[in-house]
Amino acid sequence: METALRKALVDWLADDPLLSVALNTITEEAPARTAPPWLGIAASASTDWSAKDRRGREVRVAVELHTRGDEPGESGSLAALVEDRIESLPLAQDGFSVVTTTFLRARSEQRARNTRAVLMEYRFRLLETA
Repeated sequence: METALRKALVDWLADDPLLSVALNTITEEAPARTAPPWLGIAASASTDWSAKDRRGREVRVAVELHTRGDEPGESGSLAALVEDRIESLPLAQDGFSVVTTTFLRARSEQRARNTRAVLMEYRFRLLETA
């Protein structure tokens, strides 16, 4: 379910009309050659969250937004769009359902050559569907 969630999440983010215009790419991992701004899944991990009658997973996903610029407000506005989109991920997915989506934490930092990175972590609780 972890891999299926990662794919669903990338597809959902890429289908957003605002994000698709604002970002150069939305990908499952850091792109090899893409200029900022871009968004990628930095990491994920899962544990058992099964019920008596269905398999389940608790999946933690960290997405990282990379931007360039002097103003932290620009990356903050993009991060808010990403958060809104993640939190509106449809519950019904192919092969599983999302029971809960929970924001865990975020971290923002200024990096070399006028770049910024915002890391956002979420917890998803999933149950397998037939």
